[in-house]
Amino acid sequence: MFRSRILLLLTVALPLQACVVGPNYAPPAPAPLGVPGSYATSAPAAQPADLSAWWTSFNDPLLTSIVDRARSGNLDIAQAVARLRQAREALVQAGAGRLPTVSGSAGYNRAVLDNVGNRDNLSLGADASYQVDLFGGVTRGIEASRATYAASGFDLATVQTSIAAEAARNYILARQAQANLAIARNSLGIQDDNLEISGFRVQAGLVSSLDVEQSRAQRAQTAATIPSLEQNYQAAVNRLGVLTGQAPGALRAELEATAPIPAGPDAIAVGIPADTLRQRPDVRAAERQLAAATAQIGVAKAKLYPALNISGSIGTAAASFGGLASVVTGSLFAGLSQLIFDGGRTRSQVRSQEAAAEGAFANYKQVVLTSLEDVENALTALRSARERQAQFAIALDAANNSAILSRSQYRAGLTDITTLNTNESALLSAQNGLSNAKADRATALVQLYLALGGGWDSNIVPQAPQAPTP
Repeated sequence: MFRSRILLLLTVALPLQACVVGPNYAPPAPAPLGVPGSYATSAPAAQPADLSAWWTSFNDPLLTSIVDRARSGNLDIAQAVARLRQAREALVQAGAGRLPTVSGSAGYNRAVLDNVGNRDNLSLGADASYQVDLFGGVTRGIEASRATYAASGFDLATVQTSIAAEAARNYILARQAQANLAIARNSLGIQDDNLEISGFRVQAGLVSSLDVEQSRAQRAQTAATIPSLEQNYQAAVNRLGVLTGQAPGALRAELEATAPIPAGPDAIAVGIPADTLRQRPDVRAAERQLAAATAQIGVAKAKLYPALNISGSIGTAAASFGGLASVVTGSLFAGLSQLIFDGGRTRSQVRSQEAAAEGAFANYKQVVLTSLEDVENALTALRSARERQAQFAIALDAANNSAILSRSQYRAGLTDITTLNTNESALLSAQNGLSNAKADRATALVQLYLALGGGWDSNIVPQAPQAPTP
């Protein structure tokens, strides 16, 4: 009978939860966010291709392998996964507010009496309490936790995309350092020959020792660049090791063999700005944070309205297990409470949450505009690198022809050492310029892929994995 009364009261109370205070969230339209219809920088406006594994477009198996290892072993990603699991548990905890709390108790004692002997006493009991969500405080809390959980999933995707881009950039830096080292060492060999020839010409009395000193200076300047290039190479290799969750030198053996700077595709379709907003995980995380902040307004407002609490208990006691069901007692209580005065604290909390929602909107708009800025800058950087690469290719061809002619003429005594050194310097500069332009173009491609939100599947909301077995 007592149990049926509790069930009846809960059946009546549950429908009362239909009233939910606070604003209902709706995603902002593109216009208030300042989203234009197209990008200012010219680019292919076709629908972007699948960007979830953009690093494979460079057709470099080692690059693909390193990025994949970084995405699976990076410790920043592991921390983001842990935060996502925490957010999932917070959602579970928020959902528990819709259910009653039930606790049980059991007891046993023995009384030792001189005149009647020992007397046993057994007891069983249960207590239940439930707060009816009359004005949607719990509902809004669940809504906020669900949005926060989704935002944490997008934060994880943001870390994954950033790590993939950082791994690719450092791989390009390593290959760039290797290319520049090869250029410097080749130039050093040529300058050794020039120094030897100038020495022979001094001994033959054809030129003064000034030729030797100028050749020595030219060689030393080239040799001085090699330690810095070796340092840049080692730094990139060490960074790649840490990005993959390993010791700094873990990938040294794999990268030791020289390989060209990855080129990547000639062009990338970027679509329209609205495509970027759907693709970029940081934009979607900011939108979910705005939704969570909006829901928190309802959580704060619900505290201004009455609260209905239902509690009950049931218990029994007997001298033996067989008699526990003979007499069962219970109680049921329903209480309505209303905030009357708290010095304005609760209303201040509502205003505080409204201010937090305004800040979340400003942050969302800032993230949107920053993402569009990233795309514009990446497009500009890519165009600049392409133009410089084309011009340095022309400069290299001309400088190489000039250096060959100067070497022949110096050996024949038809030109002086200053002209030879000038042409050798121009050749070295053109070689380095072309190598750096290739690396800048590859880096700009990575930058553009990252700006477009590549590196994850934007069709799904990342979910927390199950906790690992200890």
